Amino acid sequence: MTASRKILESIEKSSWIRRIFEEGNERKAKYGAENVFDFSLGNPNLEPPMKFKEILKGLVNDPAPGRHGYMSNAGYIETRTAVADYLKTFNNQDFTPQEIVMTVGASGGLNIVFKTILDAGQEVVIPAPYFVEYNNIIDTHRGVPKVVPTKPDFSLDLEALEGAFTENTKAVLINSPNNPTGRMYDEASLGELGKLLKRVSEKRGTPIYLVSDEPYRKIVYDGLKVPSIFNAYKESIVITSFSKDLSLAGERIGYAAVNPEMTYVENILQGMVICNRVLGYVNAPAFMQRAITHLLEDSVDISIYQKKRDMLCDALGSFGYDFIKPEGTFYLFPKSLEEDDVAFVNVLKEENILTVPGSGFWGPGYFRIAYCVPDDVIERSLPGFERVIKKYR
Repeated sequence: MTASRKILESIEKSSWIRRIFEEGNERKAKYGAENVFDFSLGNPNLEPPMKFKEILKGLVNDPAPGRHGYMSNAGYIETRTAVADYLKTFNNQDFTPQEIVMTVGASGGLNIVFKTILDAGQEVVIPAPYFVEYNNIIDTHRGVPKVVPTKPDFSLDLEALEGAFTENTKAVLINSPNNPTGRMYDEASLGELGKLLKRVSEKRGTPIYLVSDEPYRKIVYDGLKVPSIFNAYKESIVITSFSKDLSLAGERIGYAAVNPEMTYVENILQGMVICNRVLGYVNAPAFMQRAITHLLEDSVDISIYQKKRDMLCDALGSFGYDFIKPEGTFYLFPKSLEEDDVAFVNVLKEENILTVPGSGFWGPGYFRIAYCVPDDVIERSLPGFERVIKKYR
């Protein structure tokens, strides 16, 4: 018996990232791992902070009973209290544990949010380029992704966003700092976006939600700080995880926070808690909830990623590659050296350099480099990048 038509379509459109990652493993087996430069997957290469390991030891040795049982579907009250207190340090809102739902990573958070707010056929407007799994998540919950362009520097194009709104628009989904571009949306542009959404929502009589996916919030450079969407617009939800900033990608722990000033805040939160259960997550992992309670202010050493960014940007810039220097994340998104970005990525493969075509992120004509790799991988890849650009001169 074959899979459903919808799943077969998903298989056909499966993520470029995973496909190239698997190809990388094949190339490493064939050519030797030291001769393959794999920039395909955003898998943090830094170890979690030592504090995380110390906390784990304490939790393992905790003799208190009932440490691994069920809890509220929203998560442990002590963890949600800690998250609420943390959010109050850089937002104007008076968060309480009731506005926090602990989730199975950021993907789990996105799923429970869109399961809660979407009716069949309702649209989610997404500025491109963006993480392509958003399409699958929205489609799973019967929504329709609606892609809008950003400006040439990847900042928000408010005119394009407004032009995309219809009577079926239910939410805008943003990701800042952005995967794949590394662009951080500044306070002014978020403020203007908030004003636009407020005006359109009031005219319609129903809110358009602003959903912000923020797993890279702490991975920003040059002294920048990621602005708060809560301060820009009250009908807002933030989803984040500890996959990137604490290098806990495999532990699947995150949270969703709902603006306490939201019009239907209780209704939305009740829906999210129910969806945590009915989607099969039930609750976020108990052990990790207890661990991150004590790690909300912590992160890996972000300066290490900044050094990698600078090493790569300095070299590729000197070779003649065209790109916007990323303000955050651990991705670089240069222009392809030919119109067909898939063909260009294949040229890079001839040097055993594995990147992802921008088409995989609704950003054709570009390619993504995930520089969360050891420094020597970057250094040893540079001659290959230089040889490739010389082919196009």
